Amino acid sequence: MLKIETQAPAFCLPNQDDIEICLRDLRGKWIVLYFYPRDNTPGCTTEACEFTEAAPDFSELDAIIIGVSADTTKKHRSFIEKQDLGITLLSDEDTSMMQEYGVWQLKKNYGKEYMGIVRTTFIINPEGVVKALFENVKVKDHVAKVQAELERLQSL
Repeated sequence: MLKIETQAPAFCLPNQDDIEICLRDLRGKWIVLYFYPRDNTPGCTTEACEFTEAAPDFSELDAIIIGVSADTTKKHRSFIEKQDLGITLLSDEDTSMMQEYGVWQLKKNYGKEYMGIVRTTFIINPEGVVKALFENVKVKDHVAKVQAELERLQSL
């Protein structure tokens, strides 16, 4: 897992519209980068809808919200349309970015072990440095906590 005060690894991944989004193109903005397991599942839907609802507040803080999962860009488009989402979703089908960020981990469920995405959120500053990290995220109240931490970081 990445540590606070380390440089965020570079990435270039397709968004829901098959447009490549790269970290280098986002310099100068705060980035809320959240990793989630799968489109159209209850927790992931709640998280995406809450980030969408809060997007104007994040925009006022000069922050962009980006969600990342291993779903295809087509699944992302469907998820966005079905839930009326207003955030960017990136597709990391080969999990290379998730591995670099340390969120692709061994998980256990009902006695089975498998590799999967651990729900994690990073706040990255305009210079590309990780300033906050939320691991093993519980969806309830998460967006409010991220927003409060972003406001705190910007006031330093």
